Amino acid sequence: MRDHEPAPGRPGRRLTTKETAELLGVKPETVYAYVSRGLLSSRREPGGRASTFDTKEVEALARRNRREAAGTSGSGADLSVRTRITLIEKDRYYFRGVDATELATRHSYEEVAEWLWTGRPAPGATFTAPEATVEVARRAVNALSEHTSPTDRLRVAAIAAAAEDPLRFDLSEEAVLGTGRVLIPTLVAALPPARYDHKDGGPLAERLWARLTGRAPDEASLRVLDTALALLADHDLAASTLAVRVAASARAHAYAAVSAGLGVLEGPLHGAASGLAHRMLLDVLDQGTAVPVIADELRAGRRVPGLGHRLYSGEDPRARVLFGLLEQVPRAEPALLAARDVVATTARHAPLHANVDLALAVFTASSGMPATAGETIFAVARTAGWLAHALEEYGERPLRMRPVGHYVGPRPPQPVPK
Repeated sequence: MRDHEPAPGRPGRRLTTKETAELLGVKPETVYAYVSRGLLSSRREPGGRASTFDTKEVEALARRNRREAAGTSGSGADLSVRTRITLIEKDRYYFRGVDATELATRHSYEEVAEWLWTGRPAPGATFTAPEATVEVARRAVNALSEHTSPTDRLRVAAIAAAAEDPLRFDLSEEAVLGTGRVLIPTLVAALPPARYDHKDGGPLAERLWARLTGRAPDEASLRVLDTALALLADHDLAASTLAVRVAASARAHAYAAVSAGLGVLEGPLHGAASGLAHRMLLDVLDQGTAVPVIADELRAGRRVPGLGHRLYSGEDPRARVLFGLLEQVPRAEPALLAARDVVATTARHAPLHANVDLALAVFTASSGMPATAGETIFAVARTAGWLAHALEEYGERPLRMRPVGHYVGPRPPQPVPK
């Protein structure tokens, strides 16, 4: 071996391209790609034409590549957080060990929220908010443009309620539970009413109904709404819930943690997904068949809304429960048939099952609600889960939700830009 082609492990020697590629487990072309991206530096030895590489720098990159490979799972779940709240397993999900679908069909949303927060039964639980808090939140929400999204209204209501609460920085369990019992009804009461003859009071689902549609409620429809709220109360570490836990890890108060969740929820891939399914169902009802509607979605390169879920190989259990309840609502029949047409038509292209967004869309479309109603239902419901996760995170080491970044930019030192 000539002097300009050193062997690995010998002091003062540099690695050839071939040796570098072998050490990194990549092709020689990839080595030069690393150089162009600033991950490696190279130089030519006097009298030689081939590039050589610093042994320590190559070994450091190899170690980093191994760490990244070990820390990434095939599902993309790079972050694992211990929690006692929700388990999703084998196409079912559980709240503190209890089947969530059974819990939601037997208990009110308020009772399910209390179970998520404390793990204790709370028969007859009701949430009420002081009139002063509600009035402050309403004034803040009423100052917004009429075109403001529901999630923005809820976020402003949460901020206004926080400003009215001098004890918001108390992160004890008792204080956070009190915040939850006041904040959730405040969010609902702050929304503009669709029925002006309705008085605040009664079950939360009934109060929320009056904010979503001008139609008078019937018992079957209210049961669908209350069950939907309970089913959607939590779903493990969804994107919005992770944001809440990050905020709680930094010891943000409960209102701020909920606001963080609302910010993430507004994305079309999360809480706003039911609105897309709602509009699709209206198109199907208008055209009388799902075929041209699905064809347009696929032609535009879009995924068909309301179908498939990365955590369930079969039908979303939340959708299954809601579809069963919707069958007891006579006016929901046309939207239910349209949803089944969507599933059957799409099955020719891909065997996807209905998810909760499609079930919510059936409910909102058949109840005379706007397309944004599903997003509102989702946000109000999930506030209970967010507070459960915030409570859990307050009991952990502060600032533990701090992943380590893997820098892939140019290696320093770089020249200062002119």
